[in-house]
This record gives sequence, structure tokens and C-alpha cells, in this order.
Amino acid sequence: MDSRDRESLELTVGPVAHGGWCVARHEGRVVFVRHALPGERVVAEVTEETARFLRADAVRVLDPSPDRVTPPCPYAGPGRCGGCDWQHASLEAQRALKADVVAEQLQRLAGIEAKVVVEEVPGAPGGLGWRTRVQFAARPGGELGFRKHRSHDIQVVDACLIAHPEVEAVGAERRTWRGAAGVEVIASVGGDRAVVVRPRSHRTVAVPDLDAPASILLDQGKGRTVARHGSGVLRERAGEREFRVSGSGFWQVHPGAAETLLDAVLAYAAPEPGEWALDLYCGVGLFAAGLAEMVGPEGAVFGLESDAAAVRDARANLRDLPQARVERGRVEEALDRFEIERADLVVVDPPRSGLGREVVERIAGLEAPRIVYVSCDPATLARDLAWLAERGYRLDGLRAFDAFPMTHHVECVVLLVRG
Repeated sequence: MDSRDRESLELTVGPVAHGGWCVARHEGRVVFVRHALPGERVVAEVTEETARFLRADAVRVLDPSPDRVTPPCPYAGPGRCGGCDWQHASLEAQRALKADVVAEQLQRLAGIEAKVVVEEVPGAPGGLGWRTRVQFAARPGGELGFRKHRSHDIQVVDACLIAHPEVEAVGAERRTWRGAAGVEVIASVGGDRAVVVRPRSHRTVAVPDLDAPASILLDQGKGRTVARHGSGVLRERAGEREFRVSGSGFWQVHPGAAETLLDAVLAYAAPEPGEWALDLYCGVGLFAAGLAEMVGPEGAVFGLESDAAAVRDARANLRDLPQARVERGRVEEALDRFEIERADLVVVDPPRSGLGREVVERIAGLEAPRIVYVSCDPATLARDLAWLAERGYRLDGLRAFDAFPMTHHVECVVLLVRG
């Protein structure tokens, strides 16, 4: 919808909705409003219209919420960078909004009434400077920026306030990347830096001089990277252990999140020496390592991961823990292939899409007394909890963490028990 043709509406804003929106109504239709806060009266421009609802941006605030603040970033706001959702809210308000979303999704999709508190994760002073992995999009001329909300348009930036200082030290946004479709800058907790370059089709990327040393990796698609300069392997830490992560492989982007989530998972899982534990969607072995240390040599941990590079990293990370074994495969088929029929404990950390019905049924069939579910999406979490409830599991613990300040994303760890 061209901005010159956008309809303006005066709205009274209602409760928060999943995805960084608030809900308002206009002539009986739902309006999902960005850049607003509950209780505000705003002028909003319609950005999208469907038969059932409208989407809109609050472009003028008539009656502001007491939780409203001036966004710290000059690129935050209607029609600009789409990366942050809540820069116009205080940190306390952001966490309260996320708590409301988690509680609403659990109640609506799973029939679970829960008091939710979103906890701060150490390492993001003022909610800024935390993102250790930043993916930039590139314009045809090689300028870097971020896509606007629900758009392919790119907002060029010269700095990102939620990026970790060691990411900003590279200076990627202040360079021209001719031939690139995208550039990811990574700064590990262990002090390594890497730049992953995704070329445009049939183009060679001219990598500019950078402000700080970094490995240079070429993105070959489907998660595969090849090092052009440096090792391409980053060192991360959680607790007393160091983990290797190859290229742009998965690791928590908040510098305090990996250790925070590990502690929460182990507290809920309460592994006992000699137990048999599963770590599904195990990545590079973060939770498997903690579980293996606690079940001890008389116990066993079996990890499953579909990404080949992550499996290689996990095996390297768990070399000193012979009771831990990691295999490659999709959970949907690999549990059967490896003849896994029981477990004392199951930890799952699926992608944003959640487990899905097929995996829920297979996991429930293991009849493990405890399931610990790590989720980055409250909607798919709630859906899966409803299905697990049908198979005899009930919610026995819930913690939520602000691992993505200034955005609508929230990380949850839940404990499910049988009976």
C-alpha cells in the first residue's frame, strides 16, 4: 500500500497481541497496530487490509501511555527498520507486555492459567548492545541495513544500537559490500569474530577492509559456509565449558542467554546419576553437556540434531563426556531409526515452528516422567502443551526470559510432568 494512499484512523489502543502489535477496533474490525501501547489514543495509518482485519502504524500519539519513552535508535519507528518492536516502551513495560502475551497464548490455546514474569537476562545494559549475531541485508549498491517491517525494502543504517559492541567494532555498516545480498557479523563470547557473506546470484563479493580482525566466510546456502580467511570456528562459553560453533551455526544471540537457559533447564530437569536423558534439537550440545555431567558415567545422554555442522561441533564439544552421544537426524524419523523407546528425561529445544503433532505423539510415547521444553515462540509452545496435555502431561513450572530486548521475542522454559 503506497504511503500516499494510506487511510488514517483515530484509535483507542487495547491489549498487546503476539508479534509486536497492539489490538484496536475500527467500525467492528480488528486493527493490529504497531508503535503503540495499550491504553493510548493514536492516529494510525493503515498499511495492510484484509477481509478480516487491518494492520496499521501509529504515526501520532494523542494520549501517550506512562510507559512510553523516546526510542533510543533513530531508525526505530513507522516506515523505518523492522528489527525492533518495543523501543518506544520502557524495559519494565516491554517485559510486562511479553508476560501478557505468554499468559494469553497459554490460556487461549492450551487452557492453562499461569502467572508469567519475564526475567531480565544479564548482559544487556539498558536493553542495548546485546545482539552478538547480526544479519544485515544489502542493497544492490552494497549498502547494508535492515528490512522494514513486512517489506523487502531496506533501511540503510550506520550503526545498530542492539548490536553487541564487538559486532559494531567490525564497522560492517560503514562499508560498501558490492555483490553481496547479505552480511552476517558474529562476535562470540570467547572473543572471536566472523563475517559471513552471502553473494548475489552469479556475483563475486568485494570484501572491504574492516575496522577489526574477523574470519571471512562465504555462505554457500542451506546453512553451509566455507572459510575464505581465518578458521571460521567461534568459541562460545556457558558456565565453565567452552563450545565450538562453526560459521553461522546456531548459538543464543544474547551473551547471557546460553548460561541462563542452561541453568533453568538443569534446575527443572533435575537429572539424577544413572538416568537416561534425551536432548532433542540439541544444536552444538549446550544442554547435552550439562545433562551428561549430572547423569554421570553411569547414566547416558542421547542427542539428536538435523544440521550436519552442528552435529560435528556437538561431538567435538562432548568429547570428554563419553556418556553423551549425538546423532544426526530429524526427530520425526530418528527416534524410530535409533530404536528409542523410553527415557527418564526429555529436553526439547525446537525451532520457532515448535514440535508439531507428530513429534508430540512420539515424545509422549516415551512416557518420560519429565519433559523440559525450551521455546522461542509462545504460540507454538501453547499449541504443543495442549497436545501434550491430551497425552497426560501437565505444566509444573514456567520461566520466561527477556533474551531479546527491544523486540517482541521472548524465551520460555517449561517443565511438564506426567499425571
